Amino acid sequence: MTSTAALPAEATAPPEATASPEQGRDPHARRFGLPIATCLVMGNIIGGGIFLLPASVAPFGTISLVAFAVLTLGAIALALVFGRLAHRHPQTGGPYVYARAAFGDFAGFLAAWSYWITSWVSNAALAVASVGYLSVLFPSVGEHKWSMCLAALAMQWLPALANLAGTRYVGAVQLVATVLKFAPLLLVAVGGLFFFDPANLGPFQATGQSPAGALSASAAILLFSYLGVESAAVSAGEVRDPARNVGRATILGTTGAAVVYLLGTLSVFGLVAHEKLVTSEAPFTDAVNAMFGGTWGGTLVACAAVISMAGALNGWTLLSAQTPYAAAKDGLFPRAFEKKQRGVPVVGVVVTTSLASALTVYNYTAGSEGVFEILVLVTTFTATVPYLLSTAAQIYFLLSGQGERVRRGRLVRDGALAVLAFGFSMWLVAGSGYAAVYQGVLFLFAGVAVYAAMAARRQRSAG
Repeated sequence: MTSTAALPAEATAPPEATASPEQGRDPHARRFGLPIATCLVMGNIIGGGIFLLPASVAPFGTISLVAFAVLTLGAIALALVFGRLAHRHPQTGGPYVYARAAFGDFAGFLAAWSYWITSWVSNAALAVASVGYLSVLFPSVGEHKWSMCLAALAMQWLPALANLAGTRYVGAVQLVATVLKFAPLLLVAVGGLFFFDPANLGPFQATGQSPAGALSASAAILLFSYLGVESAAVSAGEVRDPARNVGRATILGTTGAAVVYLLGTLSVFGLVAHEKLVTSEAPFTDAVNAMFGGTWGGTLVACAAVISMAGALNGWTLLSAQTPYAAAKDGLFPRAFEKKQRGVPVVGVVVTTSLASALTVYNYTAGSEGVFEILVLVTTFTATVPYLLSTAAQIYFLLSGQGERVRRGRLVRDGALAVLAFGFSMWLVAGSGYAAVYQGVLFLFAGVAVYAAMAARRQRSAG
């Protein structure tokens, strides 16, 4: 396909024309304003990652804090690039829309396919991760693998039901979840600094890898915590005045999440002894218990973690349906994904949640943590595909002189941001590891067959 492929029909319409018919008459459908769009970004970024990842990267040593700082700069660069792209292409689909506008149908399909894989595998990961904190609140949940499996499935389907009820309820759940989880997070992120003990930090580098290798490996795991910077861009069609609000929500949400992440992770490292943090299944619970003693703080953090993950699953369930919806409207995904009710692509929600559920059951049936960890790294690789294509699209628009798609007065700054974000995404691919890249490429190649079938169907229809 050439880069002159036509944009989706909805891409040529003005922002106010992108609302679906349901949003004009259905009381259950409502477009998001700036506060809700910002909460969508922050809620999707701050899901289960902040509660789990300090223990995941502790084995690398405190060099992982450096990786977190570098990752934050890269995430903010990505957020700024998405903001620029969304200003000119304020349609539902985000990376899919940008890649297709720049490079044609096949690139757009790859962005949509890889993003879809990322979303439903991430949903399964979040649901399984939530079980550890649910077990703190309800000990019986953790007594048997099947009770744990049922709890994980419930964590997926309850947000799915909220989505099926309509975008009005998606926004309400996202706002409440974001507000409720911030109090205990800020307690650790800010209050924990007053209890900080440098003796707990452990070695700077705890593995036999080179510093560059340890930095890349820990960053690849930490990327899972930053998935979601594109949330407002993907759901741009559901945002009021998207050309103005999507970029703002992306930058505000990413910056707010970054501050909480960095302070929270630093506090946990200084509150929990390194040898204990490496084996911790609930690091923030251990951190609060270290601050105040007893177990009441751990229970509070467990509640916050469950609320946080439920909110993240609520937002990710919507995102996982939006990209296939945009691609289906252009004939690049099965037509069933076009169906919307109450502002929500219902088939996408049901299919995505079903796939995540199947993966969850497989995880508990296989009984291997290693299998699931590699799948999380696979999402790191598949997430970088739409990131790479989006940043490459911005570079293409800048270098091809398409002034209507970039702000000419900011060419140098926009170009530097795009190159930085592209290099950052490439670095993450390298840090994912050979096994994750290998399996991720297999996922992508499976999509090529789907694209071939969709392209053949469109050709027959055209003929």
